Amino acid sequence: MDYPLIGRELLDYLKIGHGLFNFSVMLMFFYTARFGLRIRKARLSGAPTPVAAMKRHRFLGPRLAILGGLGFTAGLTLVLLDSGNILKYPGHFLVGLTIVTLLLITFLVSRKIKGPDSPYRQPHFLLGLTILTLYLLEVVLGLGVLL
Repeated sequence: MDYPLIGRELLDYLKIGHGLFNFSVMLMFFYTARFGLRIRKARLSGAPTPVAAMKRHRFLGPRLAILGGLGFTAGLTLVLLDSGNILKYPGHFLVGLTIVTLLLITFLVSRKIKGPDSPYRQPHFLLGLTILTLYLLEVVLGLGVLL
């Protein structure tokens, strides 16, 4: 099989689109994290629950997890079309795979959160912080791929 499987120019545009899409998803995760932090702060201080923040956090979180998975799948598809070797950019691939894995775990943990004293709140919080940190690293690695 000859690589790339599609035109180089189209592939370059798709790589940029992949980067912009995932950067937007990352920004939305930071936006959603703000609501999670508001909820956490209110709960820890004994203040009333910010219902609007809770609704937005619960609405956006699962949808963004799906978008994160789609972004990873798009990147995987692009590298397969480009070279056929998913480890062409090993750092970017491994960090992306870790993000997707943590997104799935975070989603599953969030389903178990019941009530204000749930033992799953702290793991959900720590997983979220880890995902945000890894997204920042992924952007830097992704810029290395594009440039």
